[in-house]
Amino acid sequence: MKKHNVTAIIPARGGSKGLKHKNIAPLLGKPLIYYTVKAALSAENVDRVIVSTDSKLIQQAAIEVGAEAPFLRPNHLANDTATPESTLKHAVEWLEENENYKTDIVVYLQCTDIFRKRFMIDHLVEKLKEDDSLDSAFVAHPTHKKFWRRDNDGYQRMSSKTYTPRQKGNLYLREDAGIACATRTEVVKQEYRIGENIYILENEDEYSMIDIHDERTLYLAEKALEREKKINNLDYYY
Repeated sequence: MKKHNVTAIIPARGGSKGLKHKNIAPLLGKPLIYYTVKAALSAENVDRVIVSTDSKLIQQAAIEVGAEAPFLRPNHLANDTATPESTLKHAVEWLEENENYKTDIVVYLQCTDIFRKRFMIDHLVEKLKEDDSLDSAFVAHPTHKKFWRRDNDGYQRMSSKTYTPRQKGNLYLREDAGIACATRTEVVKQEYRIGENIYILENEDEYSMIDIHDERTLYLAEKALEREKKINNLDYYY
């Protein structure tokens, strides 16, 4: 099998309105960023773990928990309008231009999504290694709920008017790429997080719905993690 350089990139901006210093907020005695860095470092298919930040505090915290943080983001990628896609592209190109390091597969991970199971990152990377036709492989949460869309014309139904039994109804998938998303570098360089040809890992874990962005969701994550640690659930990283 062809050798692929796989780089996990963790965006961790310093500014946060909902929770100050969110990405290094303490959670069970560790900075929040620890849990995502730990997951990336533990993955056998990941060669490098890069944290992209504009904050010296986060940069130092990332290095202390084992990640690389070789640069600080430019100002135009440090504001509210900066997208994860532009951040990933910048990191890949920075490594090429400054270290002559070429990444073949990018693994996108969000600090605020900590409930990723141990097998997920390696599983997604393996899918891309095994199938050259795939652009991306990512986690998604399946649901039978009905969905509506709000646009300039008001509310639009996105699913059938008919309410069918759960087992027979259409299954919808909520993208949870922040938990784990592996994408080929050529797609990332076009500023896309996910390409056209995809593999989806369906994840029914309700904890994955916890996206830490304020005091309330930090509290929920803490209680969930405490419970799983108490019963010695080895699915997660502590």
